[in-house]
Amino acid sequence: MALLNFLGAIQQVTGSCYLIESRDGARVLLDCGMRQGRREEEDGNRAPFAFDPHTLDAVVISHAHIDHTGLLPKLAAEGYRGPIFATDATCELMELMLLDAAFIQEKDAEWENKWRARMGKPPIHPLYTTADAEQVLSQRRPMICGENREVAKGVNVTFHDAGHILGSAIVEIEVQDHHLTRRLVFSGDLGNTCSPLMQDPSTLTQADVVLLESTYGDRDHRCSEDTLDELAEILQQAHRDGGNVLIPSFAVGRTQDLIYYLGRFYQEGRLPQQAVFLDSPMAIRANAIYSRFQDQFAAEDRAALAAKKVKRIEDWLPILHCTPTPEDSMAINRIKSGAIIIAGSGMCTGGRIAHHFKHNLWREDCHLIFPGFQAKGTLGRSIVDGAQSVKVLHQRIAVKAKVHTLGGFSAHAGQSQLIDWVSHFEHHPELYLVHGELEKTQALQLALRERLNWIANIPEPGEQIAL
Repeated sequence: MALLNFLGAIQQVTGSCYLIESRDGARVLLDCGMRQGRREEEDGNRAPFAFDPHTLDAVVISHAHIDHTGLLPKLAAEGYRGPIFATDATCELMELMLLDAAFIQEKDAEWENKWRARMGKPPIHPLYTTADAEQVLSQRRPMICGENREVAKGVNVTFHDAGHILGSAIVEIEVQDHHLTRRLVFSGDLGNTCSPLMQDPSTLTQADVVLLESTYGDRDHRCSEDTLDELAEILQQAHRDGGNVLIPSFAVGRTQDLIYYLGRFYQEGRLPQQAVFLDSPMAIRANAIYSRFQDQFAAEDRAALAAKKVKRIEDWLPILHCTPTPEDSMAINRIKSGAIIIAGSGMCTGGRIAHHFKHNLWREDCHLIFPGFQAKGTLGRSIVDGAQSVKVLHQRIAVKAKVHTLGGFSAHAGQSQLIDWVSHFEHHPELYLVHGELEKTQALQLALRERLNWIANIPEPGEQIAL
């Protein structure tokens, strides 16, 4: 019979990876994500794959975030040359994200090797290279939501809108097994129904096995309007205090949400700051992709943009200044007050936000806003958890800024939304909880039992089940 192997994002949020093996010998990999967070988790990215890449017939990708795609170049480096299926928008975003990831891998190895040379240690190789990422891009096979396609012998895939980021998909996989069809549904990252621009996640009713994400399995998000009111008040207070506002943000998804919200404030006269800087080359390029796919936005938001004749996301916020070059970025540091600075990375594990921390984090008049999840082991999580000082760019910096966490901006579904989505499945499929820290997953498991009387399983890393 067909088998499902749980290889990644098991009892943790990142590193999405599942292997489907059909009775007829087809082998399809579902996601190939990078582990992020603690050092020991990131070190796992260098571990050998739990399968031979040469034996795969196809790879299916739910969406473009690095924790779902970030090891694809490594897969190509180890010999995989088959097709990689994703939605059309995901295929475009993958180019942006994987080339950037490869550049970071090469630069990190270059820096590490300078240090190792001085210590008399042998050099290391990057996890993968730009050439590996370019190889992956040549293997992309774009699909549209609702299209049913055979990706390997006896294995058909259909994508449905997940509402998480542009191009994100719920993945429905049909596996032929002795003239029977077994249906696996992977939620991917389900969107928060309050998120701007994105449509609500599609509702499905038929499945034999469901993999449900549980990133926020322990709680619901605040009402989005309450969160927006809180953000507006923070910006007003920052204006009165006279300092800058720092917002670490994921380049794809979260940044576009923030631009949309700040644009609303600007048009309503609720934005006291006179300059917003988008200091993320990746986010700037992502904006262009979002602008090309406006037809996939929610109808209400499409109408709002059309009413203002907005063709580019940036035009929605007239005081937005994009700073693609290092020189542009460094120039921001001359501004000591009155600016909103949106910069990567979202969990503060690298990127330009580190330089803005160096110049602002120790200032009592600075306001630092976290609009999303901070994984264990990240710099962002340390600050959220109340660290008095943190190490930034090899220096220890005092945390004097006022720190705010806005959970209502999450692009992930909260507990009640997850339960509502899965409740539409008929005939009570086998349910497995993935993509969540263990305590979050256990909380969702308990809530599913209490509200739906459903038994949900929490798989172990490497566990294999029969479909």
